[in-house]
Amino acid sequence: MRKSYTITSVQELGFVAKELLNSCPDKEIFAFLGSMGAGKTTFIKAICEVLGVENVVNSPTFSIVNEYIDAKGKSVFHFDFYRINSEQEAINIGYHEYIDSGYMCLMEWPEKIENLLPEMCVYVSIISEDTSELRTISWEV
Repeated sequence: MRKSYTITSVQELGFVAKELLNSCPDKEIFAFLGSMGAGKTTFIKAICEVLGVENVVNSPTFSIVNEYIDAKGKSVFHFDFYRINSEQEAINIGYHEYIDSGYMCLMEWPEKIENLLPEMCVYVSIISEDTSELRTISWEV
């Protein structure tokens, strides 16, 4: 079943983040698809807020991966693969160890490592309207 939400402001992201997490309670790997500026990082910030992350959440564009701690003391890994030039680079930073860790992994620009994504990955699509704050966020349950 496909879930889809159209929002008109950033304030609605918390609700959609809760819906995503509630609809995928046994999932740990999330791949966020969307164009530059679609709101991937902003949505991941909302997810982290729902999880009770107290760290500052920002895109790990240069570090490739950031680690946060949620309200239960569990790690949350946030990846930004935009600067990755090959899947081997992702492997070299320990990609498989992160993915197999049992902790939540939130990935921006997953298309850069498409062949490495596990079957149980939840693909979250964010489509933005260039002229407004209108966003459509959807995923398959």
